[in-house]
Amino acid sequence: MDQLICHLLGDYVLQTDWMARTKISSLFAAIVHALVYTLPFTLITGFSWALAVIFSTHVLIDRYRLAGHIMRIKQWPWGRRNPCPPPPPEMHTILLIVIDNTVHLTINYLSIKYLG
Repeated sequence: MDQLICHLLGDYVLQTDWMARTKISSLFAAIVHALVYTLPFTLITGFSWALAVIFSTHVLIDRYRLAGHIMRIKQWPWGRRNPCPPPPPEMHTILLIVIDNTVHLTINYLSIKYLG
């Protein structure tokens, strides 16, 4: 539960509009966001290798839109043969958010468990 609260604080409460808008186009903004994101984790891990992993992977995941790449792989051509009607447009955004959060939470959990 602590890890989830730290994630929500860092990725939603502490993230500024500037960080959210520019972290994809600016490595500097992605680094600033990842530093701010990592701060709450110091309360539960202290200073450990887990923080380095959480910080560095957060920069890479957000800067290079890893969730979008995962989604493209998931929707490779063989997924288009589905006879169901196409999902509503907002489903794309929701799925991106869910994938992004799942990747972050998984990395954070494993980092804290094995390195924290």
